[in-house]
Amino acid sequence: MFCPCGRSEILALGLCSSCYSMKRQDEQNYGGLREAVLDRDGRRCRACPNSERRKLCVHHRVPGVSKLELMITLCTGCHAIVERTQIVLGEITLLLLVLWREKHPEGKEQLYLPLDSELTIETEQLLISVGIED
Repeated sequence: MFCPCGRSEILALGLCSSCYSMKRQDEQNYGGLREAVLDRDGRRCRACPNSERRKLCVHHRVPGVSKLELMITLCTGCHAIVERTQIVLGEITLLLLVLWREKHPEGKEQLYLPLDSELTIETEQLLISVGIED
């Protein structure tokens, strides 16, 4: 008898220890929906191209609520951005910004400014409009 993953060492329920542990965690933490979320999202991060092939996480949009429509697949990098308590606006996708604001409704966002000595015209106008001039 083999586990669906191909291992021959069966622990319980026809699963090896690794698959059994994952199934138990899925039931406890994701209401048994982790695999369904990953399948629905094509086993890809919904917020970035994930070209580095980072591991995937299933993020609860409402903490502790395991409903398929309230969970989303993110790579570990994007999940870390959403979980941070502070965020710097810059090279962040709109979806990550929405997820971050859901997680941190009272959080403060910082504007990303280039460190180049020459600022873009838009940035110069922004600084002038808020009263920051050379």
